[in-house]
Amino acid sequence: MRSRMFGLVLTMLALAVTAEAQVYAPGEEGTFSIIGRDPATGELGIAVHSKTIAVGSRVRGGKGGVAVFAHQSGSNPMYSDVGVKLLEAGMTPQQALDYMVRADDGRNQRQVAILDIQGRTAAYTSPTITDWKGHKCGINYCAQGNTLAGPEVVENMARSFESSTGPLAERLLDALEAGQRGGGDKRGVESAGLMILKPLTIAGYGDRALDLRVDEHKDPFGELRRILNAVRSGDLRSEASRKLGAKDFKGALEAAMKARDKSPEIDNNYVTLAEVYLAMGQKADALAAVKKAVELNPANKKQLPLNKTFEPLAGDPEFKRIVG
Repeated sequence: MRSRMFGLVLTMLALAVTAEAQVYAPGEEGTFSIIGRDPATGELGIAVHSKTIAVGSRVRGGKGGVAVFAHQSGSNPMYSDVGVKLLEAGMTPQQALDYMVRADDGRNQRQVAILDIQGRTAAYTSPTITDWKGHKCGINYCAQGNTLAGPEVVENMARSFESSTGPLAERLLDALEAGQRGGGDKRGVESAGLMILKPLTIAGYGDRALDLRVDEHKDPFGELRRILNAVRSGDLRSEASRKLGAKDFKGALEAAMKARDKSPEIDNNYVTLAEVYLAMGQKADALAAVKKAVELNPANKKQLPLNKTFEPLAGDPEFKRIVG
């Protein structure tokens, strides 16, 4: 019964792959990327850069708890969409990749890498895409690229990932930046993306724990880092609020200050810091934080007086002066 079902799946997917290959004809794009896995958290992810607009909208794919895919040079979503089904049907990443490459009329345009939830990898780089091109797969990662300044780009990404620790998103972005230091896309910079997949992370359905894109920027690496820091500072604000609710003032202040230091340009970090200071009875520090929040975002002049947390300051002359 299992073998008949497997055969039926392959027959259906063969038709899907053939149809996809016939109708999808993307333009070429020089790209370097790294896909990675964190066995401790079950996260899978990809970081990618290209001297094309909105590369993150095209070359990334996968499913939480199953696999993550990079398909670039001539990107084709067939590889991730059909690839997930092949893996779920029982194929290994190498079997799935071989199957899809054979069925793809545009295989000579492709560079594809697969990393599954077990840490198994497979990669394909067409010999006809633009130099320099190549890939390297190791334990829990694959690094790949084309139209690169040289092999140092892929080697730097691999070395960075192999030697790093910490959250997967930061490790992948660190590796991407290391690739750029190795020369990156030889045409320059433009867009970048970072995606982290985890099973059923959004309301029991969605699998995207993190999905960040910089579609066009003079410094896509720095901007992607800034956005990731903003996400992390939001997590720290939530931690500060939880600890404040538990009357852990020391812990709340520590988290709020970390949030501020992680993203000093975000006004909400100073609002949270003001809330903690006010709960601790440090009114002068709270007012200083309120002032900074208003400087960063004048809309706080209207919003903060409506926040019940700041009712104790309603009659304070300095608070009135700050909020107008």
